[in-house]
Amino acid sequence: MKTILTSNKPEYLTMMKNIDSKLPAVEQACSNFYKTSSQFKNVTLDVTAITPIRSIKHTLAEIEKTKSAVKHSMIKSKKSNVRLKKYKVQFEESTDELEKELLEIKILELQDGIQSTKDYLEGAIRKMNFFINQYSELLKHIGVEEITEEMYEKEENRYHIMTAMKQALSAARTKGGVIDEGNHIYLFDLGINGGVAQVEVFNYLKMENELINNGSEPTHEMSIRWLEGCADKFEKDPKTFVERRGFKLLDEQSLTNFKIEKMSTKS
Repeated sequence: MKTILTSNKPEYLTMMKNIDSKLPAVEQACSNFYKTSSQFKNVTLDVTAITPIRSIKHTLAEIEKTKSAVKHSMIKSKKSNVRLKKYKVQFEESTDELEKELLEIKILELQDGIQSTKDYLEGAIRKMNFFINQYSELLKHIGVEEITEEMYEKEENRYHIMTAMKQALSAARTKGGVIDEGNHIYLFDLGINGGVAQVEVFNYLKMENELINNGSEPTHEMSIRWLEGCADKFEKDPKTFVERRGFKLLDEQSLTNFKIEKMSTKS
């Protein structure tokens, strides 16, 4: 660090000496933060799906996104290392002092860039490893060894009902118990009567208020169980509305995991 100092004032010499002595520990501490998010944020605010297979889908998407970033960083690092070797050869062969100075600067820039890429690459690898472990945990949580496209498609029904009601409940909390227009449209598109959904939200909020008035506290778990109850109650509505419009809710023949023997038994 002292090499960048342009002043010979004693106070700056003292500062640089202090920086040089403490910088290695600071750089080691910085290595903890070369990633886009904390593990806590990853599983609370980044992957927010309310059903398990949707959570798996979002987790796999994070793995794919991070894997792509890792590949990009590795390619970038390899290119930089090749350029670094090239500049070093040019530096050794050059007889022009000014050109050598410029090459030295380019070498320093590349070395700094390579180190920075390495730091963020390590952070990305930690993030990728974290989500791969989360994927295993999610499979274990729902008691399966793998998920199929059919499982994903079938769970979408519950996912959208629970998400619509979650948003309706959240909106109603800030609007005097009334579901907002956007979530009424969401419910309508799912084939759910908005008036019935409004009654469900109103009754749930009323129950919470009664608990609070009686000195108890509603819990988040209560909200989740209420959402699961809503999914049970409205489970058939999307299929009814889809079929009324002439669609088929699930076309097994178009699934990537669809087995030929299934089709033969139906034909």
